Amino acid sequence: MASASDVNLNRLKVFVAVIEAGSLTAAAERLGIAKTMVSTHMQRLEAEVGASLLVRTTRRVSVTEAGNAFYEACRHMLSIADEALQLVEQGSGSLRGTLRVATPVDYGAIVVAPVLVALRQQHPELNVELVSNDRLVNLLAEGIDVAIRLGRLADSSHRAVKVDNFVRWLVASPAFLETHGTPTTFAALAALPFVGMAVLATPLTVALENASGRKRSVRFGAGFIADTAPACRAATLAGGGVAALTNFAVADDVAAGRLVRLLPQWSTPPAGIHALFPSARYPAPKVRVFIDALKAHLGTVDAADTAGV
Repeated sequence: MASASDVNLNRLKVFVAVIEAGSLTAAAERLGIAKTMVSTHMQRLEAEVGASLLVRTTRRVSVTEAGNAFYEACRHMLSIADEALQLVEQGSGSLRGTLRVATPVDYGAIVVAPVLVALRQQHPELNVELVSNDRLVNLLAEGIDVAIRLGRLADSSHRAVKVDNFVRWLVASPAFLETHGTPTTFAALAALPFVGMAVLATPLTVALENASGRKRSVRFGAGFIADTAPACRAATLAGGGVAALTNFAVADDVAAGRLVRLLPQWSTPPAGIHALFPSARYPAPKVRVFIDALKAHLGTVDAADTAGV
């Protein structure tokens, strides 16, 4: 029967990476080591524990029943080790290692990137990786420390901290309005070409409300559809149509006159911006410091942690 003294504990991290990444190649990329080294670690780990943990195919690996139980135990052990190291870091006041932050494309470029640059200037031993994508990332599988999510949060075992709110404004370019006229009614608005974002559940429908709480829903016809928010903004600036874009992305454009806000008493209902991170007894110091820096940058007050969102 194998004991802890028989196992190279460094291999546990490699094993967890293989399971979460789904292949030896992906695990090697995630860990920054050669695929042959990952394979060697797995062969030796199986020899050390005396059991088959993985079933290897040409492109992917699957986990055996014993391997699945061992994976859950390994995750727990690594989590405890991380918590212990985090307590040491909290006492030292320095941040080291790598902070991987996932954000939507536009929010990452406009808001998060400057915060991360300032954070790294304060903590030069901290490396930063900004992963920008308008799809939802899997925090554990992709090795993400903290993800910024806009809008409603799906149920998960992760923890979340609210950092701000946002709304979407109806906007169009001055040149577009010169050609098509400025709409003053919802019917006139709905008749105009629309720039929609493909990743939204209903890219051609915009739910609106005003300060009095009245609600309206506008259904546009097919127009220009793009898969990222910056592409939608670019198309709108170019005169492609009306768009419902986030206030943080277009506030400067509206102030400078590059875009005109339509029916300005209406916007989408306020929605939350959350920092999402894996559940742990102690949030990693680098995650906590980043969230505090982001909230300070946004000028938002402290928000209570929400568990199990």
